[in-house]
This record gives sequence, C-alpha cells and structure tokens, in this order.
Amino acid sequence: MALKLNFVASRAQVAQKSLAIMIDRYGNAPAENADAIIALGGDGFMLETLHSTQHLSTPVFGLNRGSVGFLMNEYAEDNLEQRIKDAEMAVIHPLAMTAFCADGSKQKALAINEVSLLRAGPQAAKLKISVDDKVRLSELVCDGALLATPAGSTAYNYSAHGPILPIGAEILALTAMSAFRPRRWRGALLPMGVKVRFDVLEPEKRPVTAAADSAEARDVLAVEIISAPDLEHRILFDPGHGLEERLIREQFA
Repeated sequence: MALKLNFVASRAQVAQKSLAIMIDRYGNAPAENADAIIALGGDGFMLETLHSTQHLSTPVFGLNRGSVGFLMNEYAEDNLEQRIKDAEMAVIHPLAMTAFCADGSKQKALAINEVSLLRAGPQAAKLKISVDDKVRLSELVCDGALLATPAGSTAYNYSAHGPILPIGAEILALTAMSAFRPRRWRGALLPMGVKVRFDVLEPEKRPVTAAADSAEARDVLAVEIISAPDLEHRILFDPGHGLEERLIREQFA
C-alpha cells in the first residue's frame, strides 16, 4: 500500500525545485493525513518543520537541500517510500522557555536544540544561575550562556565548546560563551528534569536577548527553562545513520 506523504520545502531555489519533482512523483497529501512529512532543506528548515507540526504525531523525514544536514538524510528521488518504511525513528523532547521581559511581558517558546541568552550591547552580560530554585552561580560574566538538549548538543552548544550528549541521555548541557568570570568555568551537566533559571544582573546597563531556537525575546530580566516530556518530536533517519550514530561519529570527526 502506497504511503501518504506530505512535502514541505525551504525557500531556497534548489529546495523548491526538488519540491516540484517530489510532488509530481509521489503526490502531496495533507499533513494531517500523511504517514510522514518530508522536509526539503537544511537543519534550520528541519527545526522550523518540527515546530510547525508539533501538534501532529506524524514523523518527519528530512532530505538535505541545504548547507548543513546533521538532522537530514541524503537527498535522492528514488525509492523514497521504501526508505521511510525502513527508517529508524528518534524521539526528542523540547525545552520550554519562559522569558520575563523589561516591559512586563512574559514570552513562552519551545526549543528543540537549545535556549540561549546573549548580550545585546557592548558590555558582557552578567547572569545569576539557579537550579531548582537554588543559586548555583551568583555571577557569570560572559557573552552568553545556553542550555542544550542532547539533540542540540552538536549545534550552537558544540561551537561554544560544550559537550556532545548521547541522544538517550536524560541530561542537559549548560554552557557559557566566552566566560570572563569565572574565567575557567566549564559549564555543567544537569538532569533533564530540573528547572534552570537565569537572572540578568544590571539589565539596563547590560541588556540580554534570549532565544528558544529561533524564537527571540528582547530585554529579558529572567529566563526559566524546563523540559517538556509530554511533547515529542519524531525524526526519521536512514538505517545505520540515526541520530545516535551521528552523535557518536561527530566526536571522532
């Protein structure tokens, strides 16, 4: 029995060209009725697709039509239905961010990769870090800090010299960017069930922006982050090229 596939693509010309080819070959079922959603693009577009389809239980199979493809499979036009039937599934849980802003607003967003705080002015940020309402670091002077999931540990976190986490680990990586004080602070590994809070010290002098993946909140006074185990994102990979294998391979590159 033929699979019902829904195709989506980034705005890149190569992705749009592939979209037309795939729809002509396999049809294009509504996402709500599809057996799988096929995302044509790069990792950034994969994150957009996962966010926009989080209300569905439909798995997403990415085909790389972008510059980065850690979450994507190799692009090919043949045997797509069989690839999906044979695919390995990775289930990932996002982080839930609540940002308290200087204008009194409260912004909420979900992050599949990481929640990051970055200085928004010429001076370094000053952050106080609490874990489960207990202050663990009274002052971190830095360009920023982030909390990453295992799925996101090879992205911004890894570029900031944070650790790569196994996909099945119930652990989050707390990583600083360009820490000035404590100068040699290496970050922390935290259980996934904790609540992490960042308080911005001297926010008028040292403004900070927070982002959950690409959802941004400006002039934040504090940010609270918890995991969202009740939400699941399902990503499909070709056999032998699953997320766990990619995370291991990345460490030996």
